Amino acid sequence: MTKVAFQGERGAFSEDAVVKFFGVDVTPIPCLYFADVFEMVDKGLADFGTVPTENSQAGSINETYDLLLEYPLNIYGEVDLIVNHFVMALPGETLSSIKRIYSHPKALAQCEKFLSEIDAEIVPTYDTSGSAKMIRDAKLKNCAAIASERAAEIYGLDILARNVESTKNNYTKFFIISKEKAKRADENKTTLILKTENKPGTLYQCLGALAKRKINLTKLESRPNKNKPWEYIFYMDFEGHQDDENCAEALKEINNYTSLLKIVGSYPKIDSELSRIV
Repeated sequence: MTKVAFQGERGAFSEDAVVKFFGVDVTPIPCLYFADVFEMVDKGLADFGTVPTENSQAGSINETYDLLLEYPLNIYGEVDLIVNHFVMALPGETLSSIKRIYSHPKALAQCEKFLSEIDAEIVPTYDTSGSAKMIRDAKLKNCAAIASERAAEIYGLDILARNVESTKNNYTKFFIISKEKAKRADENKTTLILKTENKPGTLYQCLGALAKRKINLTKLESRPNKNKPWEYIFYMDFEGHQDDENCAEALKEINNYTSLLKIVGSYPKIDSELSRIV
């Protein structure tokens, strides 16, 4: 059975992304850290990994991008997952009996409006589903966790409130990483990591290599170069496959202006609204 690593306890939103991409007939492998997911795939202990890359409200997950540079792995696919938060507790509890609520700081922030109306202590923890597991294992009375619906099912908790996120269009994008390269689809997307030469206009020339070939740039982001202060590495997404004639020509031209160029993957583009491969 296909083994898929993800960060978090069973019931994490990352596991929801695993199920959405692969279905239920896989072996999920929970990992403590994002780096552990990459390590499991790199060492062949997992066939694939699933890591969050961007939230529609909070922006990019920087650690994921740093690890994409560090490890020799490919982006095999992507998943857009709508994130709905649920309040859960031991059977028999009610919202009025809850005195303490646990969850990951980002989940708590995404539920700020709901929490402001609850008379309970808010306690940040390392993980959403880990909070649910802690309540189950320690049999914590008068306590609740904010996590996914799957976490409530796994840990046998009652759901006290549904969809408590402040913003309803709350999506997280996940990358599927693998040693394998993705098969070409009807429509594709390519992710690059590059460092331009220290000369005026080099980033402009890289972007121009795409623009003059009518290649649609969908994302451009910079991250600090950890090996050299005040230098930056760029992460770029564009529509098309690296083996398409116009994309291959653009990549060849971009290579002239960079001291680092890593093609992290060409993979099926998804319809962001429906999260389906097109």
